[in-house]
Amino acid sequence: MEAFLVSTGVIALGEMGDKTQLLAFLLAATFKRPLPIILGILTATVVNHALAGLVGVWIAAQLGPNILRWVIGVSFLAMAVWILIPDKTDDDAAGGKQRFGVFGTTVLAFFLAEMGDKTQIATVALAARYHDLVPVVAGTTLGMMLADVPAVFLGDTIGKKVSMPLVHGIAALIFGILGVLALLNVGNVF
Repeated sequence: MEAFLVSTGVIALGEMGDKTQLLAFLLAATFKRPLPIILGILTATVVNHALAGLVGVWIAAQLGPNILRWVIGVSFLAMAVWILIPDKTDDDAAGGKQRFGVFGTTVLAFFLAEMGDKTQIATVALAARYHDLVPVVAGTTLGMMLADVPAVFLGDTIGKKVSMPLVHGIAALIFGILGVLALLNVGNVF
């Protein structure tokens, strides 16, 4: 349960102001059809995070517990710094609007936008940390949906009322704490 809850919380906070959340705003404004956009986000996220989680589990199996602890700890600390750098939408990721329809465009745009994104890298690290693919992928997917579904429905209203620097600071703090705990081997979890 810890893997699911931590994955959900970290990704939900980390996704605030991320380029994929900005992409959700853009798609909602462009298409004005929330259901296919939400289903597209869900589909792309499940596939992308399942692949990222598999990579994380594979990495955990390849490294010994000592090396894994350092890799995960440093990864989480790097994520803490990276999350403080605001994202912008990737104009190319939203291209081809008419070619694949609303659902297809959303799946393609989100899948491509997530490649190498903070939340994808965090999913790799979380899967390596917890060695439990299903709760991590379920949690990271729920975290993405918690951040992106309101973006589809509420768009600019949320962006104007929520302090993105504060949200990024909280997410960075959580990643930093996870990194320090991993490096200190707190709970002997590795």
